[in-house]
Amino acid sequence: MNVQTGEPGGAPGGRIRVLLAEDQSMVREALAALLGLEPDIEVVAQVARGDEVVDAARAHRPDVALLDIEMPGMTGLDAAAALRTELPSVRIVILTTFGRPGYLRRAMESGAEAFLVKDAPAAELAGAVRRVLRGERVIDPTLAAAALVDGACPLTAREREVLRASADGSTNAEPARRLNLSQGTVRNYLSTAIQKTAARNRADAVRIARDKGWL
Repeated sequence: MNVQTGEPGGAPGGRIRVLLAEDQSMVREALAALLGLEPDIEVVAQVARGDEVVDAARAHRPDVALLDIEMPGMTGLDAAAALRTELPSVRIVILTTFGRPGYLRRAMESGAEAFLVKDAPAAELAGAVRRVLRGERVIDPTLAAAALVDGACPLTAREREVLRASADGSTNAEPARRLNLSQGTVRNYLSTAIQKTAARNRADAVRIARDKGWL
């Protein structure tokens, strides 16, 4: 965003300013190089952690933030939600290896305008950057269809949180301590999550929820 005019495209020549967040350095550098070949796109900032996204956006004022999902510090989905609150003018594109319908739904809930998988052609990524800046929404069509078939996540936010905290196979005591809940409450949440996912046990519920993109 242009700080003086409030219009997108603050770089010289009206180029689209992009913030790139990706924890794998080779992937990040490759994406930056590909986008840098576009005459109307400039990568103005690169970060490797989700919890660095908002500060980098404040410092560099991008028009578009390109976020991976799996990053240390904070997921790209949580970073998208924080960015939407702090700098709502920044358009958000989620780019991920994990083509899961649940991730797509969560990305849209977080305020993302686009969701693409990493094996999409480079031209499609550059096109998505331009399109979201025009106010369009860009979603991988295969994922969109799968999301409609799968339906909404049946788990509540607290059930997802407890499942996530229990994913390492620890006893109920550890997630209870981390989430400031009683062990009985953790047990109840896990039991409900197992029922809702039609899982055999806690580990199976975690696997199913991850495969669906709910965690």
